[in-house]
Amino acid sequence: MGYTFVQAYQIPLEGDLPSIVLPGPECRQVLSDPFGWAALTRNEVYVAPNRFFAHAAMVCYFKSVPFALQRITDPISSVYAACALFGVLVQALLLYVLGVYISGGYGLGRRSFWLAVALLVPLFQMDGYNDQMGVIEHSITYTFFYAFPLLLLLVLLLPFYQAAYRGLPLQLSWPSRLVLVALMVVLAFNGAIIPGTVAVLSFCIVLYWVVRQWQTGARFGIGQWLERVRQLPSLAPVLLGLFGVLCLYSLYIGFNEWESLGHSLPLWQRYVRIPAGIAWQYRKLGMPLLTLALLANIQLIRRLVPASPDSERIITMVRWLGIFAAIYLLVLPLGGYREYRALIVRRDSVLPLILGLMFLYGLSTCFLLRYLPARPRRWYLGAVLVFSAIYINADKKLPAVNNACERENLERLARATEPVVRLGAGCTVMSWVKTGSPQESEVNAQLLEYWGITQGKRLYYQEGW
Repeated sequence: MGYTFVQAYQIPLEGDLPSIVLPGPECRQVLSDPFGWAALTRNEVYVAPNRFFAHAAMVCYFKSVPFALQRITDPISSVYAACALFGVLVQALLLYVLGVYISGGYGLGRRSFWLAVALLVPLFQMDGYNDQMGVIEHSITYTFFYAFPLLLLLVLLLPFYQAAYRGLPLQLSWPSRLVLVALMVVLAFNGAIIPGTVAVLSFCIVLYWVVRQWQTGARFGIGQWLERVRQLPSLAPVLLGLFGVLCLYSLYIGFNEWESLGHSLPLWQRYVRIPAGIAWQYRKLGMPLLTLALLANIQLIRRLVPASPDSERIITMVRWLGIFAAIYLLVLPLGGYREYRALIVRRDSVLPLILGLMFLYGLSTCFLLRYLPARPRRWYLGAVLVFSAIYINADKKLPAVNNACERENLERLARATEPVVRLGAGCTVMSWVKTGSPQESEVNAQLLEYWGITQGKRLYYQEGW
């Protein structure tokens, strides 16, 4: 975690941060319309109609944490530290939640929990294979919009998963139910990744139930199926159904997202690009090695471990991850097209699949380390250590693109007394592109003043050195 912080602390600021945090003119409407009523009732088109809680989280965080950090560091460093700290916290919490999923318990005293975490730590890549399987993004906005809501989704689904794993009905106290419903509302209006993921997951849950009923004797009689539905415990379907409705509503108002209208590509061309996107994800060793490791684990479970309910459950989960992935990739182009995600498939858009691979690798590896016969277990442990060492070695470097140049420009702004400052054009400054005119820096200048980096508003432009 410490080294992850060091890596993240070197990363430059990005262009979405100022307009969301200040907020800029284009991001104000979503903060005043949390549930997208303007999109629903007046068909208005604006930025992020279904992403209120993602925007609100960034505003709250970056309008408080940098000031807390300024008690121990300077204003410029406090912003970089705030970005790095959030990435590390999300990574640590993801490791904890995945460790709970794998070990089956919440306590930190379980050896199985720490084994699961040790297996997963190397897979979180800040440098190395970050382009293909990075969970924590170099863009802090993407971490808020993708990794963080998926962490919350894993928390929400945990009681459902544990009940299903044990074959028991879901049992929750009324306070727990209210907390889950509140979390559902937060997640449904937290960005594009959650509604789509929940829609595919809900379809897979229904499909799984239908297959199970078919296997246990239900055939073509309507009355037979209605009776099976009536026999279902009501709590889990009601809660998941409510979540599904919220996500469908979020998807609907998401069609009025302003950015979507600015990028157009025929639907069939989006599908044609999916194979190239998958090939991009697999062009380096990280994703192929993780996929092969999971497939190898399944073969070892089938051949070297006696059949048991736990082994069959793991094999079934891997099979359903494959089904989930196929459906997810098929519906992914329906989410629209972005020029910066030209191949449709990118690490952020398929992050649920990456986390699924990580989880099942950790689960199956822990199972094999426990149940393999003694001699194969020694060989297998060696292979696991080599596997982890490959990822650790890949991620040992600091990011190639660092914030040294941007820091120099921010320090120049901090010292400036003139209202308009000329900065060097060797790098971007809190932007996706270099700032060509003072007017383009208006929002950034206001935010830098708010953070106390500049004394008064200092517009800037970049030219020359």
